[in-house]
Amino acid sequence: MELPSKSLERAVQALSRLPGIGRRSALRLALHMLRQGNDRILDLSEALEELATNSQFCQKCHAISDQALCGICQDERRDLRSLCVVEDIRDVLALENTHAHRGRYHVLGGLISPMDGMGPGDLTVDDLVQRVSDEGIEEVILALSATMEGDTTAFYIYRKLGDLPIRLTAIARGLPVGDALEFADEVTLSRSFQQRVPFESTLNR
Repeated sequence: MELPSKSLERAVQALSRLPGIGRRSALRLALHMLRQGNDRILDLSEALEELATNSQFCQKCHAISDQALCGICQDERRDLRSLCVVEDIRDVLALENTHAHRGRYHVLGGLISPMDGMGPGDLTVDDLVQRVSDEGIEEVILALSATMEGDTTAFYIYRKLGDLPIRLTAIARGLPVGDALEFADEVTLSRSFQQRVPFESTLNR
């Protein structure tokens, strides 16, 4: 369907590139914003421009930050001996809501998934190994989704860290198999974290 406005068409095309947004949904969103008035549209535009201009990845943990180091990495009250490995920033937020982890994080930036074109080289695993070697980490906690991709990534990290003198654990499977970490409720996620187990014990399940 050809739209009567080139500006509307461009907005629909841009919105339809977002995950889970098809062309019809994009058109509804664009028309909704038009009805809200210019101030709302400009406010959204400025927020997105600020996101593009000011946001960056933390140089240490790779979470999203407004500074070279994120607030968690700068917080001297955190347990420096414990490092929790997660897929992305959404999992950091989910775990922070539970208050179960008082150490620091390492964000992989995805999971190994050949179907999606994501290999080990696309993740920050090498940086993780370097951090564990340099920062005196005693425990690495694998808090990855209970999916095939999550298990594959966890096993790859296990092989990469196998020779280092650390305790490698994984959150307990209170999470349903196939579920992403970010969708777990706080109680389930907190209990899964508190009841974490040595990673080797998960290989025989």
